[in-house]
This record gives sequence, structure tokens and C-alpha cells, in this order.
Amino acid sequence: MVLQLRRPIVQAPMAGGPSTPELAAAVCEAGGLGFLAAGYKTPSAVAEDVRALRALTGERFGVNVFVPGPPGDDDAVRRYAGELRADAERWGVDLGEPRADDDAWEAKVDLLAEERVPVVSFTFGLPRPDMVTALHDAGATVLVTVTTPQEAVAARDVGADALTVQGVEAGGHRGDFLDQDGAGEYGLLTLLRLVARAVDLPLVAAGGLVDGPSVAAVLVAGAEAAQLGTAFLCCPEAGTSPVHREALTTYGRTALTRAFSGRRARGLVNRFLAEHTATAPAAYPQVHHLTTPLRAAARKAGDPDAINLWAGQGHPLVEALPAGELVRRLADDAQAALRTVSRR
Repeated sequence: MVLQLRRPIVQAPMAGGPSTPELAAAVCEAGGLGFLAAGYKTPSAVAEDVRALRALTGERFGVNVFVPGPPGDDDAVRRYAGELRADAERWGVDLGEPRADDDAWEAKVDLLAEERVPVVSFTFGLPRPDMVTALHDAGATVLVTVTTPQEAVAARDVGADALTVQGVEAGGHRGDFLDQDGAGEYGLLTLLRLVARAVDLPLVAAGGLVDGPSVAAVLVAGAEAAQLGTAFLCCPEAGTSPVHREALTTYGRTALTRAFSGRRARGLVNRFLAEHTATAPAAYPQVHHLTTPLRAAARKAGDPDAINLWAGQGHPLVEALPAGELVRRLADDAQAALRTVSRR
């Protein structure tokens, strides 16, 4: 196994708060692969997280980096800002500056190579070949998130060691390279089989996986490991906000939306998502920065109807367990499911 796991469980990197050094360490100590999320953080903050994680565990861990894409249309962003002014007034805040930036991704890659982080993954696109070479020289295993067989081939050709195969069921942002409506919206099992035929690389399956039987299913379908994010949101080690934790047990349907960030992401359907999905432009990260003050105010007030409640389609199955216990249960339940199938 390229990821060298005792248990085939990967904790998804969840930017914006849920991923913490404590969560990643607990997953690593239980035999899975814990991840830190570099997205939205400064390189110095990422370095602090890496040091904090290494103080908690000597096991292998990963860090995820966002790949920047082209900025959205400024006029479309301005029109959307006008639509959101009533929401901002409701919370007594000004909308954020809808700036385009690259999330300091080059500096973060340099940092991760310098720190010799064992596993580095990329989302929203491809790392440059020179970045892959630098990370390999530093001893890192490089993963790329893909949502189509074509993206899988491109990731292989740039030098990725393994792929995170993300089905449309996944919570949070879609990891596709171009962020086009309707693109890469394969169900996970279908996508796994298509990618396995397209490339000969180890695959990590992601998308709506919450319990042991679903982990077993993707292992049978050709994955080396299962990546779960939503399943870890209610762990005590996670940095998930109280209002988000409660919403996972009270909201039902999920949907894809650009309303909060300008990039397609799956979340629980609340008022903000329902009102603004149809008009939100494809403009990441401008819309993310635009809505940040509004979301922060609503989160502080405990209002679930004005914040991004990222969640996968399997969220009703989430249990509030310590992360280490969850990893062990997932692996044990997956093995039990596999044994049951083999006896039939």
C-alpha cells in the first residue's frame, strides 16, 4: 500500500475549521491517515499546524493544498454582491472584498517540501511537475483529487503517486479541475471503475462514505483506502462549529451550490443555499471572500440558515465518536462486511 496504512481509512482534509492537528493525530494513531487542510491559511499557520501535529504523533500524516484556478467574472461578482446586501444588513456586517488570490500555494508547497511532510495532496487541479519533483525529493507521497477518468490520466502524467477519486456524493467542494456545471458528476462506484481502467495507480475513494459497509464497497471496487470527511465532523477532536454539528442531525437534503464560495460544493440545504444557488456566479475565491464576514457573523450567532453546512449525502449515518474509535470501528465493520459477502 503506497499510503502504508494499518487501517484503510483516510480522514479528509476539511478546510475552514473542522480539520485540526488533534483530529489528524487521533486518526494517525489509530492506524489511518490523518490530514491537515492548508486551504485559507497562511504558510506560517500551516507550519504551526504541522509542528503541532508532529508533537502529537510520530505517524505518517498528510497536508492538502488548493490549486488556484482562473478568477471569475468581476461584473457577475458585483451583481451577486448586490443581491447579498440584504443578508449583510441583516447581520450588521459589510460584505468582504471579493479578491482573487492563489492561496499562497507555491509558498505552501515549498514549506511542505522543507518540512518533509510525508503525504501531500492537491485539490482543484494539478501541481506543476517541478513541485511534484521537489516533493518526491523530500520523500513525500503525492496525491491528486480527480473527478473524471481524463483528470486521472492528467494526474498520472504529472507524476502523482496515487489518486483521490471523488464521487459526486462527497460533501464540501468538488475537486474537479475546471469547475464546470455538470462536469465530473459521477457516482463514486462508477467513477472508481472508470478510473481503475484508465490508470494503473493506487486509488483512494471519497464521496458519501460514512460507515463500515460503504468502506467495504469501495475496497471491493478497487480502492486502496476510503477517505471520509463528513463522518469525522462530529468527533470531539474536530473543529466543527456547534451549529454545524447540530445541523447534521436536523437537516435532511444536500445539494451542490456556489452560493457560499463561488465553487460547486455539497452542503445541507438551508435558507441561504436555497435562495442564492441559482444566481451565484462561478467565481472562486472571490465569492468565498465576499461572503466570509456574513458567514462568520451567522456562525457566531448560531444561525444555521446563513452558513455553509458542508456535508456528504451519507450524513444521516454520522455518529459522534472519538476519532480513534471511529477509525477502528470503520475498519472492523468493513472487514466484517467483506467476510459476510465472501461467505455468501
